[in-house]
Amino acid sequence: MSSKSAMAHENGSSIKVQAMQFAYPGQSPIFADFSLQIAPGSRCLLVGANGSGKTTLLKILAGKHMVGGRDVVQVLNSSAFHDTHLVCSGDLAYLGGSWSKTVSSAGEIPLQGDISAEQMIFGVEGTDPERREKLIELLDIDLQWRMHKVSDGQRRRVQICLGLLYPFKVLLLDEVTVDLDVVARMDLLEFLQEECDQRGATIVYATHIFDGLETWATHLAYIQEGELRRVEKLSELPELKSFTNLLSVVEAWLRSETKLEKKKPVSTTTSNPRSSPFGSSRHMAYYR
Repeated sequence: MSSKSAMAHENGSSIKVQAMQFAYPGQSPIFADFSLQIAPGSRCLLVGANGSGKTTLLKILAGKHMVGGRDVVQVLNSSAFHDTHLVCSGDLAYLGGSWSKTVSSAGEIPLQGDISAEQMIFGVEGTDPERREKLIELLDIDLQWRMHKVSDGQRRRVQICLGLLYPFKVLLLDEVTVDLDVVARMDLLEFLQEECDQRGATIVYATHIFDGLETWATHLAYIQEGELRRVEKLSELPELKSFTNLLSVVEAWLRSETKLEKKKPVSTTTSNPRSSPFGSSRHMAYYR
C-alpha cells in the first residue's frame, strides 16, 4: 500500500496529514509530501529504525511544531498546532520518552525533586476521581513515593498516570513503556484497548517492544527515512502468515534497510532557517 493510501473509514479520520513537509532549522527535510490518515478507534503501531522520523511525527501531531497551513495536520478535525484547545481540553494527549521533563495533559510537570506521587497526581485539577483511582491501582503507584528517590520505572508509572488522567480522544505514545515491567506493561495495554473499544479513542504508539502487540494493535504504519512505506491493518499484514510474530516482521524490514543506499542530504541555501517553508517553530512549541 502506498504512502498516499489511507486507513479508510466511513466516519472520517481522527488524524489526517496531507502532503506535509517539515525540517528542523538549518537541516535537511525529514518529511516531504508525507500523508497519513488514521481512523477513530484505531490502535496504530508506528514502527521504523532509529532516526526514521517517528518521534518528530508524534511531536507534530501533538502540536509541538508548526507545519504548513492549518489543514496540513488535522487532529479531530482541528489544526494540531493552531487549535490549542485540543491539548487544553485533554482530548489530545502526548506522552514522550523522557520522564524528567515530561509534558502531561495538565502542562509541564517535572518528575524530579522532593515531591510525592500524591502531590503530583492529586494536584491535577478537574479529573474524575474514579478514573484517577483506577489508574493509581492499575499502575500500582504508592502515593507516598518521593519522586527523587524512586526508580525510573516508578517515575514512568507516575508520568503515565498524569498523562491519562483526562479521558483523551487521541493519545500519542513515544516509547513510554520502556521502563515498565512485563505485568505493568500488559495491564496498561489492556486499559488502553478498553479506552479504544469503549470510548472510540485513537492511539498511535511508537515502540521497539513488540511482545503481545500482534493482537493488541489494529493497524501498523512503517516509516523509513521520513517516508511512509506501509500502512495496513495488522490482521491483513501478509508477512504475519509466514513469520512467527510481529517482531520477526519488523526485524526483516529494518534489516533490509541496511542494504539500501541512504538518501543524500538536501542542502539548505537559506541563510535564515525560520524563513524556510520547512521551518520549525520550536520557540513557540516551548510553551506547549
